[in-house]
Amino acid sequence: MPIPLFNSVASWFLKKRINQIELFKKYPNEVQQEVLRKLLVYNINTEFGGKYDFKSIKNYKDFSNRVESVSYEDISEDIERVRKGEQNIFWNTPIKWFAKSSGTTNAKSKFIPISYESLDDCHYKAGKDMLSLYFNNNEDSQLLAGKCLRLGGSREIYEDNMSYYGDLSAIMIDNLPFWAELSSTPSQRTSLIPEWEEKVKAIIKESINQKVTSFAGVPSWMMVLLNTVLKETKKDNILEVWENSEVYFHGGVNFEPYRSLYKKMFPSQKFKYYEIYNASEGFFAIQDQNDSSELLLMLDYGIFYEFIPVNNTNKIIPLGEVELGINYAIVITTNSGLWRYKIGDTIKFTSLKPYRIKVTGRTKHFINAFGEELIVENAEVALAKAAEKNNCKIKDYTAAPVYMSSKKSGGHEWLIEFSEEPKDLDKFTKTLDENLKKINSDYEAKRYKDSTMKIPKVIKARPGLFYDWLSSKKKLGGQNKIPRLSNSRDYLEELKSLN
Repeated sequence: MPIPLFNSVASWFLKKRINQIELFKKYPNEVQQEVLRKLLVYNINTEFGGKYDFKSIKNYKDFSNRVESVSYEDISEDIERVRKGEQNIFWNTPIKWFAKSSGTTNAKSKFIPISYESLDDCHYKAGKDMLSLYFNNNEDSQLLAGKCLRLGGSREIYEDNMSYYGDLSAIMIDNLPFWAELSSTPSQRTSLIPEWEEKVKAIIKESINQKVTSFAGVPSWMMVLLNTVLKETKKDNILEVWENSEVYFHGGVNFEPYRSLYKKMFPSQKFKYYEIYNASEGFFAIQDQNDSSELLLMLDYGIFYEFIPVNNTNKIIPLGEVELGINYAIVITTNSGLWRYKIGDTIKFTSLKPYRIKVTGRTKHFINAFGEELIVENAEVALAKAAEKNNCKIKDYTAAPVYMSSKKSGGHEWLIEFSEEPKDLDKFTKTLDENLKKINSDYEAKRYKDSTMKIPKVIKARPGLFYDWLSSKKKLGGQNKIPRLSNSRDYLEELKSLN
């Protein structure tokens, strides 16, 4: 089919979905209750269905009273059973794909189950909705007259039992429907090259002469790719390379530290940015308005939502009871067999008609500036091992990201107060970095050949620095703690100014 005709037909088809989106915006709670009912009925005969007697659950109250909320550690043994070949434990159809991510306290990686239903009814449906909402807001768009430059991960095979694991993006690319393959570049084969530098070269070779109209990927990785494109082509900005570029669909990390860099890459007032909120566990929300920082919560993807007010963690409420401006931790029940699963993200509702949100952070202190998902538990273990190896003792610490510039990789900056200092700070830093790689697979990937993140920078804090900082904040006392990890540099800069 000629590309212009494909653009016309596809854009017409995508706009038809808007009617269904308007329906769940008008009847959000009814749609959510129907999602829950279908999930329960579909899984009556699973092991979980028997354990919690899904057959007798008649309403949300029954469900919330009977099924306990869980974290990854609570269900990791059941997930391992499925990875080793057992089925029908928490989902009714066979699961052979697992999205690998970091963030667990007791292992280097989490393995999130991905069912065929979640691929079709959640992730791929969201891909189409992303385009539907964009076309609805931009009637004259020629997005599908060209291709989307996508940047995904690599795939690994868990060889013992023919189950597969890898980045969620790689799993999606490996299973792409034909319509997505037609409108994307590079090819599936190139997208799944595991070695980063080889992949970048192959992407540029394959895509440089394509008509690219959009981009999709994590900002940190995409920035590395686009900087390489400019270096190879000797151009000043990406619009000189792909003049028909319209929009960048981004997610995975906070975009604000990258916004100015991307505006230099795409120096046009017409170029648009659309944020998405997806994770290994599901696709949750999409920016549905031009030039907005709010995301529309997508309610018909086979995900049932509940929320825990951060200031009242003993309470779990359904969508119909949320309020504006309150920080909530998200609990999801999904069409991959996650039942009342706490994903660790926090959000605030900016609108209730329709339900729009902003992502506010994590339930734990963390740094996720580049997709590294470094949590406090990772930091504590790596620091302890580095201290032991270097015969030193750590009293207090904090860390924050050093964001990427147009020509430099980003990284982490650590401010550490030692009660017994290491003899060689460079050696300590190297040991810390090595242990973070061993503990956290996402950190390890971003540190690969310094492509996205360079080796951390460690600064020695003067004795009593953290005590003085707490004192200046009038926060001395047992209930007040040093913020160990932060996506913002605010704490770190304050402490450095006192150092």
